[in-house]
Amino acid sequence: MTERDQRAAAFVREMIDRGVLTFGDFVLKSGRSSPYFFNLGAIADGAGLAVLGSAYAFETLALPTRPDVLFGPAYKGIPIATATAIALARDHGVEIGAAFNRKEVKDHGEGGLLVGASMAGRKVAIVDDVVTDGTAKREAFAMITEAGGEVVGVILALDRQEPAADGDQTAVRVLESIFNVPVRCVANLDDVVDYLGADPSQSGQWRRLSQYRRQIR
Repeated sequence: MTERDQRAAAFVREMIDRGVLTFGDFVLKSGRSSPYFFNLGAIADGAGLAVLGSAYAFETLALPTRPDVLFGPAYKGIPIATATAIALARDHGVEIGAAFNRKEVKDHGEGGLLVGASMAGRKVAIVDDVVTDGTAKREAFAMITEAGGEVVGVILALDRQEPAADGDQTAVRVLESIFNVPVRCVANLDDVVDYLGADPSQSGQWRRLSQYRRQIR
């Protein structure tokens, strides 16, 4: 098992233990039925955010171009950007700014839609939980560009490895082609299936997800 595979397996275990990755019968935003659900919003304490920040920090450092700023789209991207910036400074000695947007324009105080580090003339990586149809990422890209920043990568927690609604390519590959930047994911569906397959107590879930993986490919 490679170092990357070890990190992915550890991340999957943490996400299961923390109730982020759950199994059952779900209908996704895309309308597709799924035997699992990934909700990063279930992480709501310091220890969980530390795990998240460490995982995203590794992926940030693996980008071909190191960003100056991490941009977390509201709302789930906000704690991701913050936790990742902390982990980079604490564990790697790398100082990277964090920024995010408001859903509504603030008309008093500092005002505006953007909060945090300036993105003008700087390289920016978008950090978020997952990608479905890519709408939120397109909006983030537009905000960064309008603020004078250059998007150099996108980092996500999980690649579901499912075809996008409008073709055979996965949503992540579509995102890469739209932005023309690398999209890195801490883990993917293959990692989840491999982790379940290595745990005899999860044999039932392993069979369900293995079948699901065959259906979507």
